[in-house]
Amino acid sequence: MSQDPRFEDPQARSLSNVGELFADISRDLSTLIRQETELAKAEMRDSATKAGKGAGMLGGAGVAAHLALLFLSTACWWGLGNEIGRGWSALVVAVVWAVVAAVLASIGRRALKQVKGIPQTTHTAQKIPDALKGNEDKR
Repeated sequence: MSQDPRFEDPQARSLSNVGELFADISRDLSTLIRQETELAKAEMRDSATKAGKGAGMLGGAGVAAHLALLFLSTACWWGLGNEIGRGWSALVVAVVWAVVAAVLASIGRRALKQVKGIPQTTHTAQKIPDALKGNEDKR
């Protein structure tokens, strides 16, 4: 019964089998990388599925909140309409929502101006070629 040469003691191999040893290492490394890639794909699929469900629920919550806001605005319009008339009450409710929209737009614009990008990721990605060459301390 012949044993698989990959399971032999590496010290028992002669120097003439160095090429075979490198072939085994290459094959094992290729298998490892392939398995890690498949594992990463499976994890990403699982994460994407969960993120999709969460995004769907948030979308549904947004629609429900929009409808609640619409009916609340209509109730305010009709309630004020009893006091100042329907036309004026509609104008008051519209102006209130215009002010809310302007404030939110201003806050959002200010927040977007503070975004600097992704400096850490860019810095790390630039180090990859040097790390592969063994020169990671140059930068």
